[in-house]
Amino acid sequence: MSFSKRILKTSFEIFNKRVEIIYMKELREHKALNNQDFNNIKTAFNSIASVYDENRRKLIPCFDDLYSIPVSLIQNRNGNKKLKALDIGAGTGLFASFLLEKYPDARVTLIDMAEDMLNVAKRRFEGNGNIKYITADYSRYGFSENFDAVISAMSIHHLADAEKRRLFKKIYGLLNTGGIFVNAEQVMGETPELDALYRKLWEETIRKNGVPEKEILAWKERLKLDREATAEAQVKWLNKAGFSTAGCPYKYFKFAVIFGVKK
Repeated sequence: MSFSKRILKTSFEIFNKRVEIIYMKELREHKALNNQDFNNIKTAFNSIASVYDENRRKLIPCFDDLYSIPVSLIQNRNGNKKLKALDIGAGTGLFASFLLEKYPDARVTLIDMAEDMLNVAKRRFEGNGNIKYITADYSRYGFSENFDAVISAMSIHHLADAEKRRLFKKIYGLLNTGGIFVNAEQVMGETPELDALYRKLWEETIRKNGVPEKEILAWKERLKLDREATAEAQVKWLNKAGFSTAGCPYKYFKFAVIFGVKK
């Protein structure tokens, strides 16, 4: 290859890299949610409250790993000690139910702004006096107590990146010393090409699993509400929020388990 062609090739590579960086920044740095955005999310999830759990298993190919690995991380940290936990974006209590299988005596606070989702959780945990319910936006709610663990599943990706960073700082402040935050999350691919590939493979997988076309179309509509960030970026934000240990021990295409420990 001639010198001029090498220069031209390098220039194109630099240009493409800059375009990619701009694309990722624009895709990540969404505007903060306004009241209409919150209402749209609330309406979308209230409308599927009765079938939410069933849909999770259909639409998340790695469902069992995504919901069980976070509990293993909490067990590794907390052992057999009594547990006080907060589930943000708790929805139907699906994630909390996995936690309660291992910690049946845990005191758990569930917060979600979709009242119909929480009503499903109330039926699920009926008779359990250790469960507390809060109908509110967790990113704005003023908590008055601390927790040994804060958990979340498939919720935080609805926030803009600046709101995610503020939330991570808030969570850090809510944790007791030695506490752990675990997030089972939907994430952005590391590059636009990888993100498109992961989304394509995701759709192919759920089609193979027999998800009806109507449900796939509804799923695509809900994706428009998403404001994903990469797992790598979120680990860095956790470190900046004060977490001494943060990492991503599990990733399956667009799904990841991200955690942080407060020492």
